Amino acid sequence: MTRRKRRHAPYTTDDSRRRFPPPEAQPQPRIHQSDLIDDREAAQQREIEKLLQENRSLAGAHVSLNQELSAVQHELRLLSSTAATVKTERDAEVREVYDEARKKESDVRILDELRVELARIRSDIQNLVDDRKELTAKLQNMEKDLVKVGSELQQFPLIKAEIESMHKEVQRGRAAIDYEKKMHTSNLEYSQAMEKHKITLASEIEKLHAELANAEKRARAAAAAAAPSNLNRQISAATPNFTYSANYGNPETGYGENLYPAPYAVHQVQVSADANTQYVGGAMPYVRH
Repeated sequence: MTRRKRRHAPYTTDDSRRRFPPPEAQPQPRIHQSDLIDDREAAQQREIEKLLQENRSLAGAHVSLNQELSAVQHELRLLSSTAATVKTERDAEVREVYDEARKKESDVRILDELRVELARIRSDIQNLVDDRKELTAKLQNMEKDLVKVGSELQQFPLIKAEIESMHKEVQRGRAAIDYEKKMHTSNLEYSQAMEKHKITLASEIEKLHAELANAEKRARAAAAAAAPSNLNRQISAATPNFTYSANYGNPETGYGENLYPAPYAVHQVQVSADANTQYVGGAMPYVRH
């Protein structure tokens, strides 16, 4: 049974006012249960009328089927009576044929042989027909292949040009690969030579560091040796006679003595050492990439 659906309006502020009216306002009338019951009864009545209409249509169909059944039964009775008549007639004919068969037994054997031969010929004909169909289908396929080959032959120059371009690309790729191999070999040889050169430079740098250390030691020793002679010069400048007597017989003080102060020589060596450090550093480890 179908029920009538009620549509609800969207909620607004007026609805809240209607649900909760002020005390002085009178309440709105509500839908009575009797209206709902009437709607349900109307829906049920429509459903009942629909079912009654379907029942009437089914009853009419039942009556028509019964009529058809009776007609079919009548036809079956007629057919059964006709079959009995045909059977009696057929039996009589069979008896006549049986009598004639005895007389024509030899003819029947010949006919059997002919039937076998005819069946064989029919089978051969059917096989030939099938072979013809198969050959026709193959011929059609061959014609299609010929058309396709003709179209492909028309495209042969384009395909040949594409193949030639692909050969050229392959040759370019091979040339590029050979060039890369040569470059890799030359780079490898260059890296090996650079490694040997770095090792040689490292050994030379170590030698230079050793020589620089020895030069610094010699400069310090010369400065230490020149300090007493400078002191003696200062004393002799103050007292010349005492200086002459003090230097007389000293084998270390001779001709060609360094007249410059010793600190200048030490500073000269230190400056040269500092100047070389910006060009010659310590031994740097070589890392192969």
